[in-house]
Amino acid sequence: MSKKTVQIAPPKGRLGVLTPGLGAVATTFISGVEAVRRGLARPIGSLTQMGTIRLGKRTEGRSPAIQEFVPLAGLEDLVFGAWDLFPDNAYQAALKAGVLERSLLDPVKDFLAEIRPMPAVFEQRFVKNLRGKNVKKAKTKMALAEQLMDDIAAFRERHHLDRVVMVWCASTEVFLKPSAVHQSLGAFEKGLQTNSREISPSMIYAYAALKSGVPFANGAPNLTVDIPALETLALERKLPVCGKDFKTGQTLMKTILAPGLKARLLGLRGWFSTNILGNRDGEVLDDPGSFRTKEESKLSALEFILQPDLYPELYRDLYHKVRINYYPPRGDNKEGWDNLDIFGWLGYPMQIKIDFLCRDSILAAPIVLDLVLFLDLAQRTPELGRRGIQEWLSFYFKSPMVARHLYPEHDLFIQLMKLKNTLRYLRGEELITHLGLEYYD
Repeated sequence: MSKKTVQIAPPKGRLGVLTPGLGAVATTFISGVEAVRRGLARPIGSLTQMGTIRLGKRTEGRSPAIQEFVPLAGLEDLVFGAWDLFPDNAYQAALKAGVLERSLLDPVKDFLAEIRPMPAVFEQRFVKNLRGKNVKKAKTKMALAEQLMDDIAAFRERHHLDRVVMVWCASTEVFLKPSAVHQSLGAFEKGLQTNSREISPSMIYAYAALKSGVPFANGAPNLTVDIPALETLALERKLPVCGKDFKTGQTLMKTILAPGLKARLLGLRGWFSTNILGNRDGEVLDDPGSFRTKEESKLSALEFILQPDLYPELYRDLYHKVRINYYPPRGDNKEGWDNLDIFGWLGYPMQIKIDFLCRDSILAAPIVLDLVLFLDLAQRTPELGRRGIQEWLSFYFKSPMVARHLYPEHDLFIQLMKLKNTLRYLRGEELITHLGLEYYD
């Protein structure tokens, strides 16, 4: 039996998409959307574009496309803008990133060449292995935030936009722990005025977005919008936020495999993971400070999935190691090796080996698209926007944001159930439990 549907404003007009960062991920995303719009490619990997959702009982046979079930913005309505510390337009940046072949890029060259990055907010100590000249100058971090707000307003006016969302697609910053300046909005704004060393560029972007009425998603493992100050601002402005760190290669495999091991109560003694990666992300992660930020994100998933406190005999003594190695010849085509030492009945040992030759930005691009469309859905839905953190979007992240009193859910299949049940709830459809007893009455 269905319930009353939740109020959702229709997706009228144009939707602006702003990305801090116009590198491999952003250009692959933007190029791909334009290729799909021109009928040159298919949006493989995008839940919003290719996914379906079951409604009601299995015997009803109702499985509409997600994009037909909830009122999402159309790809034709998306308008793109970006900031980057390099001045290359999107076509030049895509060529340098080396993800997509010219045979795909050249047919959309006219479109990409028009997207020129605005000067970025950048501070060398947060990303030590990159240097660029296309950067903003100001005496205070608050002044930098105000420049970003001016950029957002100008972008909105120039393209006659009805709504805007922002997705962080820039590099991983050095590891930060929450400090006093992050604990309240007042302390944070004072820190912006006094140039606090604990406020990173990504936090300045998130602050500017929220002050401008723009939802924010964090695609990197940085401490960014997941601090009390910015969570408070999101709640005050009734804006959806989510993050962090796009779940693409090796961690995607972990959130698929680990739930299966736990479901069958197979023990795990060790999980060793190593990667080689040669793009700008790999160069940034070659710095120990940035790697530590990524390492914290990658290590957390197994502990929450396996619940060693509940299953001490199986997982309490797990040895988990993660390594990332910068290897320029590989470019964006990351290779991840995993060795799992597992044990089964009577303690007998077994092993699993994985060699995942993935393409990092190819896996990330559909995530960015889905987040853009779902964040926009959330900002048009007061029931979602007023809650700030969008835990139902955990499906896309390595370190999902949750309310402070909760542990994050990392199991990919539970995350997908949470996402789809949220959509069912919005449209007044029965939530799916998979109990199924009624079929045998």
